[in-house]
Parts: sequence; C-alpha cells; structure tokens
Amino acid sequence: MNGPTLHEPPTPPASWRIALPHSAAAVPVARALVRSALAELKHSADSDTAELLTAELVANAVEHTAGEGPIELVVELLPTGCQVEVHDPDPAPPGNLTVPGPREEPDPWQEHGRGLLLIRALSSSCGHRPTGSGKAVWFRLPVIPPQRRFA
Repeated sequence: MNGPTLHEPPTPPASWRIALPHSAAAVPVARALVRSALAELKHSADSDTAELLTAELVANAVEHTAGEGPIELVVELLPTGCQVEVHDPDPAPPGNLTVPGPREEPDPWQEHGRGLLLIRALSSSCGHRPTGSGKAVWFRLPVIPPQRRFA
C-alpha cells in the first residue's frame, strides 16, 4: 500500500447510567435497559445472561440495603464485552460474591440464596468496590465469538 495508512481511533465505550427506585419495580426496568443497550448496538455479549445477572444485582441491592434513596445502574459496552454495575448506598461488601462461602450448595427448599452463585458462575469476572456514597457491585460478560452466536 502506497501512502499513509489511515487508522481510525478506537471507538469509545458506550455507556448508560440510570437511577432506579429502591423497590422491586427497579428489576424489570433494569432488565429492559440492559436488553435495549445490547440490542441497540447489536452488541455480541449474551443478552439473556446479562439480563439475568442484572436482575440479581438489582434485586440484591433492593433487598439488602436500607434506605429509600435510589440505586443506580451503569451499563458499559466495551469491544471485549460488557460490564454492568449496580451502585447502592450501603458500604458493606456483598457476602460471598468473589469467594464462595463455607456452604457452597444453596438449600433447594429456599427461595433465596442463588443470586451470588449465579453471578460467580455465569460472569467472566465479578466484584465490588467502594464508592463515595456506598458501593458498586459489578460483573463482566465477554463478547460471544461469531461462530457461537445464534441467528
């Protein structure tokens, strides 16, 4: 090739941020935002898994944090995958998110107790970090290679 090669600068990540009510009504809104964000850009992360794990994070934030203040959902689409964060006002870290607890198997008769297990098992990575007003709990999902995507 003769002449200068033109390089396009990398595309900045697309991101969405929304305040959600501190109630169960936040869960379907969060799922819809993740579904829309991934579909809008034809992003190739697994939308079903992203929705499920987002619902778990939001439900945990609603159930396990005190207060009436909103929680915040942040969705970031990257070339390598997507990252979803849920910010809440409680600075206490979520129990057993990155390291399984002593009781690995959830009780099959209980309605609760599987959310963090799902997040650990289905995400490529997950964690939490302190924020100025509480904490952010997050997970990442990788891009699905084209040969493994369903049409």
